[in-house]
Amino acid sequence: MTTNLSSARTRIKICGLTRAQDVRACAQSGADALGFVFYAPSKRFVSAVHAAELCAGLPAFISTVALFVNPDPQAVKDVIHTLRPSLLQFHGDEDPGFCESFGLPYLKAFRVGGPGLDTAANVAKTCQGFSQAAGWLFDSYTPAFGGSGQGFDHNLLSAVSSAQGTARPMILSGGLNAQNARVAVQGLRPWAVDVSSGVEESPGVKSAQKIDEFVQAIHQASV
Repeated sequence: MTTNLSSARTRIKICGLTRAQDVRACAQSGADALGFVFYAPSKRFVSAVHAAELCAGLPAFISTVALFVNPDPQAVKDVIHTLRPSLLQFHGDEDPGFCESFGLPYLKAFRVGGPGLDTAANVAKTCQGFSQAAGWLFDSYTPAFGGSGQGFDHNLLSAVSSAQGTARPMILSGGLNAQNARVAVQGLRPWAVDVSSGVEESPGVKSAQKIDEFVQAIHQASV
């Protein structure tokens, strides 16, 4: 399936939501997707019940994404049953068979710059194993599995961004904020961007102003 979608507007996912007012701010600003973290060590961790409460009043056409890191299969199934997310996101060392086993579209995250993902060729080769993913999400390598605010060398995505016909939609993450996102989007033309710490006051506490500024920056970069 050909996925050369660079001419489309860049979609926006806000991740690591924990508060109702932040969910409302995302919806009002025009975010396309909201991410909820089901990884207990994370400062942005929420329970399935709390995430479902946060999403109860969402308007139409906003996707919900459940993020996991090397989860137990039953934990994924419990979140699916309670939250009914639009997509799953796997941010650890999950293999393709595991990601595909839950019957929902999924995003596979790659921690670029880490072991085995330290060259453009290795990044592209690793991605190819997840050909059934709804998107490939590229984040920076940190021990905390995302949300660090650190960026990475976008040159490591060169073999992915130039692929014809085999690449899945690119979702750019890692250290993005309203100040640097425009250059990143104009350089890579990703299908979507994913931000967490770049729109926060503190881990799990978003800023409505920063959310709005980020969304506006992405819209301007997509023109």
